[in-house]
Order: sequence, then structure tokens, then C-alpha cells
Amino acid sequence: MMSNERELLRQQYGQVYDEISSILFRHDVAKINFEFNTDEYEPEVDVILPRINDSLSKEDLVNIIYEEFVYFFREDIIKPKGHTDYIVMDDEIWDVWSKRTKRD
Repeated sequence: MMSNERELLRQQYGQVYDEISSILFRHDVAKINFEFNTDEYEPEVDVILPRINDSLSKEDLVNIIYEEFVYFFREDIIKPKGHTDYIVMDDEIWDVWSKRTKRD
């Protein structure tokens, strides 16, 4: 995604974008968190965030998260499907998204 497309997403979703990026970075299922590269998961946010609108449930969301990580990193690189980190990320992102929709 080009940087101007990312900026449009940031404008559209505001703080939610940064919160989801932070969640992905903290759980680091691709093991790329080196403490200084906090924007490393922005490409994943770029594709996950727009798909949340289409998500009908938390179960759908956890599948979306996993699908995108497989796409970006390959299944043999990331933590396995069903790992606790995916469940916790799903809960945290669902919570962030739910708060956003209540504000709108």
C-alpha cells in the first residue's frame, strides 16, 4: 500500500489505526518486534482494518487476522493458528472496534 493510501486509512479510522497497530506489534506473531520498529505491522493493519467492516463476528475477525498474517509472512513463519496470541489480539481488536462503532 502506498503511503498516501495509508494516510487516508489513518484519517478515516483515526486512533483505531494506531491502536490496532500497537496490538499487533505487542503480540508479535511474526516475531519482528525489535522494540524500535513500532510501525512494522502497519501493512497488516492496512488490510485487516478495512475487512473488519465485513466481519460479522469475533470468530470471523480472528480468521481475518490469521489469513493476513499467512499472506504477509507464510504459515511456517508465524505462530500457529489457534495460538493464544490470536485469541487475545482478536479480543483486543474487537474491543477497540466496538468502542469506535459506539462513538460513531
